[in-house]
Amino acid sequence: MAMTYQVDEKGYYGEFGGAFIPEMLYPNVEELRAHYLDIINDSSFQKEFHDLLKDYVGRPTPLFEAKRLSEKYQTQIYLKREDLCHTGAHKVNNTIGQILVAKKLGKNKIVAETGAGQHGVATATVCALMGLECIVYMGAIDIERQAPNVARMRMLGAKVVAAQSGSKTLKDATNEAMRHWINNPVDTHYIIGSVVGPHPYPDMVARFQSVISEEIKAQLTEKLGRNYPDYVLACVGGGSNAAGAFYHFLDEARTQLIAAEAAGQGVGSGHSAATTFLGKSGVLHGSKSLLMQTEDGQVIEPYSISAGLDYPGIGPMHAHLFKTGRAHFYDITDEEALASALELSQLEGIIPALESAHALAVLPKLQAKPHEVVVINLSGRGDKDLATYQQRLNLL
Repeated sequence: MAMTYQVDEKGYYGEFGGAFIPEMLYPNVEELRAHYLDIINDSSFQKEFHDLLKDYVGRPTPLFEAKRLSEKYQTQIYLKREDLCHTGAHKVNNTIGQILVAKKLGKNKIVAETGAGQHGVATATVCALMGLECIVYMGAIDIERQAPNVARMRMLGAKVVAAQSGSKTLKDATNEAMRHWINNPVDTHYIIGSVVGPHPYPDMVARFQSVISEEIKAQLTEKLGRNYPDYVLACVGGGSNAAGAFYHFLDEARTQLIAAEAAGQGVGSGHSAATTFLGKSGVLHGSKSLLMQTEDGQVIEPYSISAGLDYPGIGPMHAHLFKTGRAHFYDITDEEALASALELSQLEGIIPALESAHALAVLPKLQAKPHEVVVINLSGRGDKDLATYQQRLNLL
């Protein structure tokens, strides 16, 4: 039997996935699981979803040939410009899909978690568009380091609630959002921002983000007469942008899938978020995956300069891709990401998000050949990270 990289009917990717949830959440998750495929596959849903992606988000996003970057690395580099989406990142592809699902399920309140703030902004944006109440949980530390996105969420009408527990970052915001959902099960839908959480979330989010790889195939066909690249590069925290960029190439053996994880100050430093290098199998936020944990199963606090990669686990799909060897994972330090962000800015006039800079930082390690085609998913723009860039790159 051929290896499959898609989810099975029980919500597993190989040994990873499933739904490990408290009994009080079971009705919510089961309602979603029972209906999400029928809702998503309905022709009227697909029309509304794609109309909004086109007219509201601005899709398709360009596939840009980065000529100066290509010249430096002696290969053919294309950037998938998710930074040009409305709200400045790929996150809005998923929030539009999920807000339409929530409406079909009769939910009129939305709760979400956010790290870098991009998912929070995207959720607040679609709630404003659809007239639904919105509460976003965000780690207290992330609220400080991502202040522009906090202001955006509040301007869009969302209530931003600080998570004060633990490391006060993405993991803790996710805990608080799940707690809120448990207490408000009837009228509230939880829009998870990544390919994490109990089934069907990892599959549902991947499906909504798969528009990225669908467009890459069409755009490469138009530009090069071939519908696959030799490499697709994407950063992975939970992994939604990577899932979207990989999705339509999962069974394409000619395409190497490359994931960049945040090594922080170094894999062995004790200040890292490189899950595949440091993690082992366990359950976090409702699914079985790889996560950073102590010998007795306590979650190890992650660290990254990038708020969006500051997460102690990865989605079950990525854990499966790692375990099977289908995707190759690189550990990228803060310093490497900063250097790559500066390089892209000054070679191509594009300031990337710190998350995306981790994917760019794989280029010096990749050793791609001159005839090979490398697509990098530029998941977000760097506006939100300017304070960090100013501080770390001495730009003032």
